[in-house]
Amino acid sequence: MENESTNDVLLRDVIEDDLPVFFVQQLDSAANYMAAFTTKDPTDRDAFTAHWIKIFGDKTIKKKTILFKDQVVGHISSFEQFGLPAVSYWIGKEYWGNGIATKALFQFLSDIDERPLYARAAKDNIASIRVLQKCGFQISGEDKGFSDSRGEEVEEFILILDKNDQ
Repeated sequence: MENESTNDVLLRDVIEDDLPVFFVQQLDSAANYMAAFTTKDPTDRDAFTAHWIKIFGDKTIKKKTILFKDQVVGHISSFEQFGLPAVSYWIGKEYWGNGIATKALFQFLSDIDERPLYARAAKDNIASIRVLQKCGFQISGEDKGFSDSRGEEVEEFILILDKNDQ
């Protein structure tokens, strides 16, 4: 997994100065389509800010900014979803395909002791499914739900990282 580009991937605590980058990243329509289950209106800065205020205030959510060559390229977090411990990440589209998500997730998981840990990805988000599988997640089920970014019901895989999988 280590190569010249991914050696420059680091995680640090999210700070308020990261939020403008995160906001611009969520405006990308292709990224929203791939993520599928996103905010109803990605252009609503007030809703974005309120969401991040809630995240900052919830000490049970572990959140990190992903840096690549000292640039903010995304974020990663663990939180409770549907009563289960889950992980999620977002990488700016301009950084896709460089192994950054895989390296960031691998680093993040080394600091998260809770297992099993779950993740979800739209079935057609092959890249994200591949990232999760490279980090030890295995497909354990399926679900579907309405995607605001796609305007339709979307099928997704539920993935699990068990104690023995990483």
